[in-house]
Amino acid sequence: MSELIPEPVHPGQIRASNADRERVAAVLREAAAEGRLDLGELDERLGRLYAARTYAELGPLTQDLPAVGSPLFPVPMPTYDGAAPVSRSGYALAGKFERSGPWSVGPEFTCLAFWGGGLVDLRDAIFTVGAVRIRAYALMGGLEIWVPEQATVHVTGVGVMGGFDHRASGPGAPGAPTITVGGFALWGGVAIKRKPSAREARMRKVEKKRKKLEGWSPESDD
Repeated sequence: MSELIPEPVHPGQIRASNADRERVAAVLREAAAEGRLDLGELDERLGRLYAARTYAELGPLTQDLPAVGSPLFPVPMPTYDGAAPVSRSGYALAGKFERSGPWSVGPEFTCLAFWGGGLVDLRDAIFTVGAVRIRAYALMGGLEIWVPEQATVHVTGVGVMGGFDHRASGPGAPGAPTITVGGFALWGGVAIKRKPSAREARMRKVEKKRKKLEGWSPESDD
C-alpha cells in the first residue's frame, strides 16, 4: 500500500500570523506618515489587512509601497550639510511672510511685522547650531512662531499695549535645540506655540486609527 503524499501548498495560501499582519501594518502606517497614503486609503487597507487570512491577501496591500527602513523613505529629521543658505530674517510690511518646511536657521533670526503678519515655523527647520535666538517685533501686526515640541524654549519678549505669549517656555528633551524668543509687541501680538512636526501629526492620526482597530482579530470571526 503506497503512502499518500500531501499536495504541496502554494506559499500564497499559507495562513498569516498576527506578527505578519503587524509587520504589514507598520509599512502602511509609515507610508501614511510620509504622505504616500491618505487617511482614507490607510483606513481601507488596514481593514483589509486585519481581515486577511493568507499571505496572498497581504501582498497586494503593500506592493506599491517601499518597505520600512528602505532608502526610499526620507530621513525624518534633516541635517545641515552647509549647502543650503541660512535664512536670517523675515519682514511683513503691510503684507505677510512665512518661513516653513526644511529651511536652514542660524544662531539668530530677526522678524518684523508692521501692519502685517508673519509665520516662523521651526518644526522642520534645519538647525545649523544647537541654540537659536529669535528677535520678534510686532508693530500693529502679528507674528506666530511655531517651535518643536521637544525644544527647550525661553521667552523673554514683552508686550506694550500688545501681547507677547510666554506659555511655550519650558525645558525640552536632551539633545533638542534651545530657542530663545525676545523682542516686543506694540499694538500687536507675538504668539509662540509648541507644535508637532507635520510628519509627527500624521503619525498621531495614523496611531489613532490603529487604536480603533485594536482587538479586531480575524480569528474571532472563525
